Amino acid sequence: MLGAIIGDIVGSRWEFFSTNDYNFELFSDKNDFTDDTICTIAVADAIMHQKSYGAALHEWCRRYPNPMGSYGGRFNAWVRSDEPQPYGSYGNGAAMRVSAIGWAFADKESVLANAEQSAACTHNHPEGIKGAQTVALAIHLALKLRRCHQGEPVLHGEMMEKVIAPCVEFSGYDINIRRESVLNRFDETCQGTVPVALCIISKSVNFEDAIRTAVSLGADADTLGAIVGSIAEAIWPIPEEMRRKALGYLPDDMLKVLKDWERYLVTVPFRKNMWRD
Repeated sequence: MLGAIIGDIVGSRWEFFSTNDYNFELFSDKNDFTDDTICTIAVADAIMHQKSYGAALHEWCRRYPNPMGSYGGRFNAWVRSDEPQPYGSYGNGAAMRVSAIGWAFADKESVLANAEQSAACTHNHPEGIKGAQTVALAIHLALKLRRCHQGEPVLHGEMMEKVIAPCVEFSGYDINIRRESVLNRFDETCQGTVPVALCIISKSVNFEDAIRTAVSLGADADTLGAIVGSIAEAIWPIPEEMRRKALGYLPDDMLKVLKDWERYLVTVPFRKNMWRD
């Protein structure tokens, strides 16, 4: 899930002041974590401590009521409610927070079921659920492929055949997207964001390239960055400098969740022998 957090932090500066410069500065004093990171941390916390996804999201978002960029209007009302209920959203918030689920569960059915649960506590529209499931499935399939390679690089053709193609078949998304059609187009929906993320992954060559491409599209930079980063982490190693700098933005309670998460994954039987960067 660190890939999602890095994508969020890198994109945060450009959410409302977009850039199309691929060579933009990755980290600065204008960057910070946003609601994307808070919700990503919450989902991991829920998995580790067997909380409901809704309860963990509610707890963490109340802990951080005023993140950089703020929460969306209806989600903010959900956070502030003492009896929060799902509100039929198909926003891309369902997809940006789901990355831990792709890492934590061994089979496709469990991944899809948990992705649905993580979305449905707020984003219970079918498109919101499908967006979350598609991202979690991409991560699950990428990790499965990477495990088979035992540390050797994954070839582009294999990634397209065994990760991207099954996700397209599952979702029905069209990922044959021209850059010009989505450049500087701010779309907060799952159906407007997840296909773009899959398209970016299909054309990228490494983790940093994927993040730079996502953010320099000039769209919903932090959330697209988070979704792309979550999938990219499962395919390519995260550069150590990007890892180190991103961690420097996080408060102690989030760093603790990340450390606990690393230990947790080692205890999951099917992950014990998985190649780690």
